[in-house]
Amino acid sequence: MSNHEIAPHARGESLFVGDLPDPPGLLHAAVLASPIPHGRIVRLDTTPAAEIDGVACVLTAADIPGENQIGGIVQDEPLLAAGEVHFAGQPIVAVVADSPRRARRAAAAIEIEFEELPGVFDPRHAAATGSLIVPSRTFSLGDVDDAWSSCDAVVEGRAESGGQEHLYLETQSALVLPQEGKRLKIFSSTQAPTAVQRITARVLGLAMNDIEVDVARLGGAFGGKEDQATPWAAIAALAASLLRRPVRITLSRAEDMRMTGKRHPYSSDFKIGLNADGKILAYEATYYQNAGAAADLSPAILERSLFHSTGSYFVPNVRVTALSCRTNLPPFTAFRGFGAPQAMFVMESAITRAAEVMGMDRIDIQRRNLLAEGDTFPYGMKAQQGNARRSFAETERRFDVARLRREIDVYNCNNRLTKRGLAMMPVCFGISFTSTFLNQAAALVHVYTDGSVSVSTGAVEMGQGVNAKILNVVSHALGIDAGRITVETTNTLRVANTSPTAASSGADMNGRAAQIACRAIIDRLREVAAEILEVDSSQVSVSAEAVTVDGKPTKVGWNRLVSEAYFKRVSLSAQAHYATPKIHFDRETEKGEPFAYHVYGSAVIETTVDCLRGTYTVDRVGIVHDAGRSLNQLVDVGQLEGGLVQGIGWMTMEELLFENGRNLTDSLSTYKIPDILCTPEIEGHFLDDADNPNAVMRSKAIGEPPLMYGIGAYFALLDALRAFRPDRETFFHAPMTPERVLMFLHGDRHAALTEEIAEAAAVVQR
Repeated sequence: MSNHEIAPHARGESLFVGDLPDPPGLLHAAVLASPIPHGRIVRLDTTPAAEIDGVACVLTAADIPGENQIGGIVQDEPLLAAGEVHFAGQPIVAVVADSPRRARRAAAAIEIEFEELPGVFDPRHAAATGSLIVPSRTFSLGDVDDAWSSCDAVVEGRAESGGQEHLYLETQSALVLPQEGKRLKIFSSTQAPTAVQRITARVLGLAMNDIEVDVARLGGAFGGKEDQATPWAAIAALAASLLRRPVRITLSRAEDMRMTGKRHPYSSDFKIGLNADGKILAYEATYYQNAGAAADLSPAILERSLFHSTGSYFVPNVRVTALSCRTNLPPFTAFRGFGAPQAMFVMESAITRAAEVMGMDRIDIQRRNLLAEGDTFPYGMKAQQGNARRSFAETERRFDVARLRREIDVYNCNNRLTKRGLAMMPVCFGISFTSTFLNQAAALVHVYTDGSVSVSTGAVEMGQGVNAKILNVVSHALGIDAGRITVETTNTLRVANTSPTAASSGADMNGRAAQIACRAIIDRLREVAAEILEVDSSQVSVSAEAVTVDGKPTKVGWNRLVSEAYFKRVSLSAQAHYATPKIHFDRETEKGEPFAYHVYGSAVIETTVDCLRGTYTVDRVGIVHDAGRSLNQLVDVGQLEGGLVQGIGWMTMEELLFENGRNLTDSLSTYKIPDILCTPEIEGHFLDDADNPNAVMRSKAIGEPPLMYGIGAYFALLDALRAFRPDRETFFHAPMTPERVLMFLHGDRHAALTEEIAEAAAVVQR
């Protein structure tokens, strides 16, 4: 079964927030944002904006009737700045007018003066001055200090990983319609409808039941619309509430790139100790997370970095410390992987440095330290499956990695100015929200008298195919054709208190809730069928739209069964709640079982580097991924390939650049993401016989784990670079841009480079 939204997308029939018809009296909001990263507002004159024709109102923090606070984990972020600004792009004033152009022109007319204050942009500097979002945290296992003396090799280093722009197709947007009394209906491009509902109610001083949030679908999100969608909906709601007129806000691409948060940059130190056989005995790391100016989701993201600090490996002695550092950049936020990729990059860097110092093959060290069933993670949980080793071995076998290594070595011996590289990247990713209370979901299922079915859950469709998976679950649970089923918009009046669609848990939790609701309905229908057929209900099943008794078909079909139930006054609706069982985590001891299960997999990546130009290609990627029993193969293949390419982009070409706190990469001309020409040949396979008893229909989540295969591209490029310059010590600073490649290859020998270029030119002339 394919993703049921593909056809309406292709025909242009799918409605996003920007496609909703303009209601009568519609107004448009625009924002005046801070042009400086840090300072005090010493003068603010909104009169020039208010005097422009078509301007309905100009709103500042003083106009907020409730709390001027949108922070979630830490309440440290005002909706509209008052007194001070803490990052370039921070909203100060909202202007509402009869057209987007007029609203933006009025915002630009506002007169504002600042007393500029020093800005902090380096997380290590912030940490040194004690500027932390929350206190630092440490996970530990064994006795690291004692273990160093047992190691035959101990190496240290630093790893830097940059941020990443979400670059979803649909920019941040919301449409707010006033309802009776004080009530509002919000159409928001958000992954977290309940967060929009709760924060908007807080800002307006209303009850949550006064705010209805409806989400049909998103044009991409990748984590960037989990917390970051909330302020725009709240600004539009503030205007709609005060004016009692509909208000729309839609950020331009440049506004979105300047004013919203990205993946967190990390600066990290590592120390790793191994015995002579390449077994890792001890590992220590410190992560300096650049959180930006406000907490947003940074504490939770940093926590997941700690959870995934050792990647796919078992290390008996571990100590990892994490600091969330407050700087004067836009608040960084959730991004696919949620802190795990940054930690895995540090671990892979440590292994690479160790392999270089010890003269060992990096892949040998990886293989010897992979998790086995029963191994303990630094947070106390034990690995439940041996699929880390299975997937790694299957990747080596299926893609004949030993042969690839030999072929690449031969190529590098025979080619002076181009070199090829190879790396493997194992992935282990825990599935669940690490805040236990978020691991709950609900569903509402209606069966109508004509046999059609309506399903509402808390899951938000954002292109990842969650609706297609829920459709499959409901079809299977009710025993009917998927064509009878409609998955409704996500709405806070139909399903309340939803968790964000994030943490790769959307299909897991909401699918399970829908399945429970369907089973409740089926149990009632089985009783009705048993009465009709004069058999015991235990003998009755419903499949292929018909009732069977002991597996044998009867003349009672789905439509008749539903009709009979209705006339017998049997409820054809059910609401269900699902809470992931057994998971727990104690933040005092930093121990527990925070995940329902882990996803495993491995990839092999091949690259080619032009050692004169510094350009490169990621040629091929082979993957063996542990997807359990897939709920939808086509959706999962799309997630596997899309996540990989996004990870490659983060590791290679996607570079966020700030100058004095201002984003220099705020357009598609200055920020580059992978396109079809950058996409490698991808061959993906799902691990056989990997059913997962801990999720709906024995499946496994797939949204986030594939991104981390892209980390292998960095180390495959390093492998190629080392083939050209074996005399140079490797560096760990992602993304691996062509500029960094050139500096590694030739940064210390300009004269020799000039001779090589001249020699190459002479060869071409001959």
